[in-house]
Amino acid sequence: MQNYFAFDKHQTNFKTEIIAGITSFLATMYIIVVNPAIVSAAGLPFSGVLTATILVSAFSSIMMGLYAKNPIVIAPGMGINAFFAYTVVLGMGVKWEVALGAVFWSGIVFLILSIFNVRTAVALAIPKQIRSAVAAGIGLFITFIGLENAKFVVANPATLVSFGGLNTITITFLIGLIVTSFLVMKNIKGALIIGIVFTTVLSIPIGRVWGDATELFGSATIVSWNGIFSSPDFSLLFQLDLIGSLALSIIPVIFVFLFTDLFDSLSTFIGVAEAADLKDEDGEPRNIKESLLTDAVSTTISGLLGTSAGTSYIESAAGIKEGGRTGLTAIVAGLCFLPFMFFSPILSVVPSIATAPALVLVGVFMMNPVSKIEWLKYDEAIPAFLAIILIPVTYSITQGIVWGLITWTLLKILSGKKEEVSLTLIIVDIFAIAVLLV
Repeated sequence: MQNYFAFDKHQTNFKTEIIAGITSFLATMYIIVVNPAIVSAAGLPFSGVLTATILVSAFSSIMMGLYAKNPIVIAPGMGINAFFAYTVVLGMGVKWEVALGAVFWSGIVFLILSIFNVRTAVALAIPKQIRSAVAAGIGLFITFIGLENAKFVVANPATLVSFGGLNTITITFLIGLIVTSFLVMKNIKGALIIGIVFTTVLSIPIGRVWGDATELFGSATIVSWNGIFSSPDFSLLFQLDLIGSLALSIIPVIFVFLFTDLFDSLSTFIGVAEAADLKDEDGEPRNIKESLLTDAVSTTISGLLGTSAGTSYIESAAGIKEGGRTGLTAIVAGLCFLPFMFFSPILSVVPSIATAPALVLVGVFMMNPVSKIEWLKYDEAIPAFLAIILIPVTYSITQGIVWGLITWTLLKILSGKKEEVSLTLIIVDIFAIAVLLV
């Protein structure tokens, strides 16, 4: 195992990789419950989507570790699951079986593009300044999600968002953040895991001893015990409509699935690779072809198993911060998903505010690439800044990278530096515009 994953080369060891894998799982495990909650709104059985979510997450992450040897977790993606449920099924009136078929066919196209290195060429065509910007933008995005989960930032009709105020929820979050930050500062191994456990324990008294969470979370308490065992539900296995999903009216749906997932997975993978220095001797993301091929396989099996498309997870940065540098991190994270096919109720013990401090700190860790951006070269600084700011404010990694790339291309051409714009990048820009228009 040490030789296969080249522990010495990557300056890591078995214990570090195990801790990193568990940390990545803890940062991404919310998808086990959140994804079914979103996708089931389209009429799919909650328990069936939950089982599919676990299977996709486990298989895809393990494949990422064994085949691509990268410490990146893959699971059904946020954002694209909402598009699947609310836009395609509920909005367009497409049957969920047909929508699953569209997910499958978009995965098949992904595979073809990956096999012929088209996706790799696309990834390498993205300017390094934009890659650094995407890494920082994703960091801000993760931080925003953490602050939102902790109700430290809440919706406001007048200002869109605002401070949530000091209450039992935010005070618990702040204590968890300070304690976790201290552990990180002291370079304590497993600091983020310890922080999550500590904040979970700290959350138990809410609604029991002090305060109330009814207004913010819909229940007086935020830590509850809903039992231990639940049987897996395989009712969605192979329920997709392969023929119906090839209808002419469904082609635009496949198109959006394809390119939304393409930009999300590319930007996430490049951003995490840039922030964690997971690069090869040429300075490019490590094992990019294998990683993107794994992502394509994940999307394909998602349609077969009964959920929206799988994609690389930005929360993988949590495990990478703990020292994860090889595929063993992803394998451990993937294996951690499997028991919850039978013990998913246990996840309800960990509230969203318990993972919030970890997400905020991951955002801090991912800001380092900002220093690589040449801020006095405005033809590069402006596109980079747009990529950074648009990712969190639009709640979309896709929007950040799309507008960053389009602005980069236009400013380079207008400034007489068209030689810095590759043909591949122009083609990517055209498809990016198409995604915005669909």
